[in-house]
Amino acid sequence: MLMTVMPGLASRSIRALSSARSASNRTIESAVRSWTRTISSTPVRAAVHRGPTLATASGIHAPKAAPLFSIASPQCRSMFIQTEITPNDDSLKFIPGVGVMGEGTAEFLDTRSALKSPLAIRLMGIEGVKAIFYGPDFVTVSKDSENPWAVLKPEIYSILMEHFSSGMPLFRSEEDREAAGPQDTQILDTDSETVAMIKELLETRVRPAIMEDGGDIEYRGFSDEGFVKVKLKGSCRGCSSSAVTLKSGIERMLMHYIPEVKGVEQILDEEEVIALDEFAKLEERLAKNGKNKNSK
Repeated sequence: MLMTVMPGLASRSIRALSSARSASNRTIESAVRSWTRTISSTPVRAAVHRGPTLATASGIHAPKAAPLFSIASPQCRSMFIQTEITPNDDSLKFIPGVGVMGEGTAEFLDTRSALKSPLAIRLMGIEGVKAIFYGPDFVTVSKDSENPWAVLKPEIYSILMEHFSSGMPLFRSEEDREAAGPQDTQILDTDSETVAMIKELLETRVRPAIMEDGGDIEYRGFSDEGFVKVKLKGSCRGCSSSAVTLKSGIERMLMHYIPEVKGVEQILDEEEVIALDEFAKLEERLAKNGKNKNSK
């Protein structure tokens, strides 16, 4: 009698335990679904990451849920735009993490030239912005000295985010894009062996290094006296350290590899001449002040 009762009790106990576990699992699943719906319905705000100073790279991170910084491609969840300082305090290098020109560069110094590019014309519309430069994977923005970066950067970030997220073309037409890229270092059949070597070195050795600082170099000719004429662009335009870059870097390298080269000359715009003159005057004033303090 005892042997027949015990199996019945064990069977009922097992069924009760199984029923309790099933109810517990349903309760947990219901709670998880409710928690998931709550999280998915909560709006996500864009997080802005700023470096402590301009001496470090800074950026802005925009989650996919933020409408202003949303990414058109479903494969991309976010876009992270970094900024890098350049030797020129009034120029910043913005790196969107996607290709910009891909190959070649383009520079826009006024509104008229910027009409070829929808992105450039919008950036030039920001008060204080005076030049835009496109590199293979970056955009260099140059400003005047009166407007601080703290005021300009949020609007620049917003325009860059919107443009690269929408998939809009960088130029209005393919002809505009082809005309914007540098043709200066293309070796021609009419080039002498010396000129061909100069162009090759500028393209393979000098240009990549200058692009690291958000700038570019343009070949303007080779004189009978042996001087290479170049034009600095992007963040290098009007930079106080451009003379050091030319003499200590470019000139020394070209003279080392090509004996026919006797020196490098920089072609300056009128505004660059004025900027360099003002910088020279500032250095003179600082030097005089230093001497006066030492004499006291």
